Amino acid sequence: MGGTTPRPALRPNTGVAHARVLGLGAYRPSRVVPNSEVVTGIDSTDEWIRQRSGIEERRWATDDETLRMMSVEAARRALADSGVDARQIDCVVVATVSHFMQTPALATLVAHDLGTDQAAAFDVSAACAGFCHGVAMASDMVRGGSARHVLVIGAERLSEQTDPSDRGTAFIFADGAGAAVVGPSDEPGIGPVVWGSDGEQYDLIRSREDWRDVLTSDSPRMPHLVMQGNAVFRWASFQMAKTGLQALDRAGIGVDDLDCFVPHQANNRITDAMARAMKLPGTVAIARDIVHQGNTSAASIPLALDRMREEGQARSGDTALLIAFGAGLAYAAQVVVLP
Repeated sequence: MGGTTPRPALRPNTGVAHARVLGLGAYRPSRVVPNSEVVTGIDSTDEWIRQRSGIEERRWATDDETLRMMSVEAARRALADSGVDARQIDCVVVATVSHFMQTPALATLVAHDLGTDQAAAFDVSAACAGFCHGVAMASDMVRGGSARHVLVIGAERLSEQTDPSDRGTAFIFADGAGAAVVGPSDEPGIGPVVWGSDGEQYDLIRSREDWRDVLTSDSPRMPHLVMQGNAVFRWASFQMAKTGLQALDRAGIGVDDLDCFVPHQANNRITDAMARAMKLPGTVAIARDIVHQGNTSAASIPLALDRMREEGQARSGDTALLIAFGAGLAYAAQVVVLP
């Protein structure tokens, strides 16, 4: 009697042992908005804003500086920095909460504009943590074999979602885009990610209204972002310091091995509190891009890295701890070697 025919074994993906960031790029909007331009609407002062957040000015996009345009420009600069041709990109990931079409994803348009060869493309909605989520997924794709080169972009136009009369947020949010090319490496260049969320505190940072409520209201308007600042400050300052130390531990290094600390540019006081809690030595360069850029959510970390490299605070081969946190409350942290 004949036996059953054995099923053929599926062929697995074949990736590489290690991944790293191969190049970085950034786009900063042309319009510089000083504190003096936002204080009137919130009955405040330049000194109060600086003391509360560290922000002296921020960048807001002009009408021509669309989310798509800023994403493409940052991506082109990252590709040039990496030496990777756009046609070699296998996947494009855009982290953003500012793309107001439910579908298709902004990433598909960016992939087309760049001239990629039918790259996979999708958006990530993890707010301020989105870029670090994208880097973690890109690393796994490269090592797992589903992509050889991945383009990760963080891009926001939060000025459109800011209520100029909201004293808690009017001075914080800004616009911009940053990008990274992730690809294969002979040595580990991206450490294990530590990520998660705390949905129980969903209301601490959120859109004020549901789109359906806006569309059915007597005065339709863009849903604005709202935030419970004190609660967010307490959570981020201490819980995220623990997450940062976990990322260092998983990467197999200590604070004394770090060259750069690049937290999400939410507030300089939060950055200071995290650095103290982690006991970072004075030799570690700390990102302060928020002073001149404002809080750009998913674009925050690549923009901060760009400024640190431009000003000589970070160099190729440096070890940097990235840690991002925001609405959700979503967070992610990893150690990377800078290109």
